[in-house]
Amino acid sequence: MAQNKHFEYSTGVIAYPILFVLIIWLVFWFEVRFGFKLSKYGVYPQTFLGLRGVVFSPFLHGDIQHLYHNSIPLFVLSSALFYFYKPLAWRVLLWGILVSGFLTWCIGRPSYHIGASGLVYVLVSFTFFKGVFAKHYRLIALSLLVVFLYGSMIWYTLPIEKGISWEGHLSGLITGLVFALVFRKQIAKPKKYMWEQENFNEDDDPFLKHFDENGNFIETLEPEVEEESIKINYTFKSDKEKNT
Repeated sequence: MAQNKHFEYSTGVIAYPILFVLIIWLVFWFEVRFGFKLSKYGVYPQTFLGLRGVVFSPFLHGDIQHLYHNSIPLFVLSSALFYFYKPLAWRVLLWGILVSGFLTWCIGRPSYHIGASGLVYVLVSFTFFKGVFAKHYRLIALSLLVVFLYGSMIWYTLPIEKGISWEGHLSGLITGLVFALVFRKQIAKPKKYMWEQENFNEDDDPFLKHFDENGNFIETLEPEVEEESIKINYTFKSDKEKNT
């Protein structure tokens, strides 16, 4: 028997990521349908008005390609977050938006920074480093999968291409690493079975009873017969008592 809970599936694992992706698509549809340009609500570094983008920028995208490239990793990584790290999921998402957005505001160029890519980098970084720190086989496997799928994204934390907010990507990467360190104690520990516990007694284990002293497996066990105990009471009599 395991000492701690398994990873559990719930409707929120899929429902919340779908809802978030649906919202950013609806915002883009609203811009296209009614001719609004909401990029001015993005992060504009080192200005007081630009701070509103810390909250709004993840929901704003420049074009359909920008939106599409963010939607898939956002859905995949947030689903993994709600499945493997359910107790931390909302804190990572909400604080990830705020902290990465504020860091972008601090270090960014004087331009509007928009898109959910900063949050995507938070999720990539957090998922990878948290799995490494956990030393749990499932979480390490998830970290390796993240590296395989999104490892090339690391290059976009550098100013190698115009029009891309590498500052937002770098901020997300740093934020995810910090979260993995801050929440380091809240790590899912590997399952601990009965035979790994300190108070385990081999003689009481029903499975091990099927093996004899030579290690041979005994398919059927003879029922143990309890030996009947005979109780003998002795009564001592003196010589006077015998003669009377």
